[in-house]
Amino acid sequence: MPHISANTVSEENESRPPFKRPFRHFTTPQTDNKEIVFGIQSVLETLRSGKEIDRLLVQRELGNAEILDLAKEKGVQVQKVPLEKLNRITRKNHQGAIAFVSAIHYAKLENVIATTFEKGQVPLVLILDRITDVRNFGAIARTAECAGVHAIVIPARGAAQINADAMKTSSGALNFIPVCKEENLIQTVDFLQNSGLKVVSCTEKTKTSIYTCDLTVPLAIILGSEEDGISDELIRKSDELAAIPQSGQVGSLNVSVATGVVIFEATRQRV
Repeated sequence: MPHISANTVSEENESRPPFKRPFRHFTTPQTDNKEIVFGIQSVLETLRSGKEIDRLLVQRELGNAEILDLAKEKGVQVQKVPLEKLNRITRKNHQGAIAFVSAIHYAKLENVIATTFEKGQVPLVLILDRITDVRNFGAIARTAECAGVHAIVIPARGAAQINADAMKTSSGALNFIPVCKEENLIQTVDFLQNSGLKVVSCTEKTKTSIYTCDLTVPLAIILGSEEDGISDELIRKSDELAAIPQSGQVGSLNVSVATGVVIFEATRQRV
């Protein structure tokens, strides 16, 4: 074994550049600026343009009257928030107003249902109750589009933001499947039932298996968030409750996985 002198090691160490600890800049994650519009005039022009706006945040202490009036006229939800929340989204001069522009154009549910019946097809609609995780939503959209679902219905409040992450996770499916944003899911269920659709809630609160349900009829399937499940009001409004049989120790499936199981069972029955 060759002998390495202490002087040699010392010379090698001196020849190396001094170690520098990497600089880590810890900041609050920022929203992609391509998805937001900020500043009073920019927000006003976006509202006037008719673009789909998912959320509109205004500074609680200011609340520009022109923005508030125009948002009300356009049916855009406004959330009054403290200055600190706006600053966490962007450090630029937002002037107390930030709008989140949707990556898609929302469809009208009544038009989707009418068109589906006119084509001689059997409607298959997915209703998502309080599913807020963007990647779950994107994965659900991808599966739904592959299975031939005619529309995804989301609530105006308490839904995942349809942004670049959702588009990416959906592998572009959100460009093809209609997404309908509804103010009141209870009224939406009423409309679907009056239109001849059976409404089935996929929930653990029943012993009825999804595999014993008739899913060949005009159908709307409700799925809820992993945290809260489907709201009690929607459970009561449903025509039928169904569960995915499970035999393992874990009590529930990821909601995007559960969606795939249910809608492909509907597809299987319809083949």
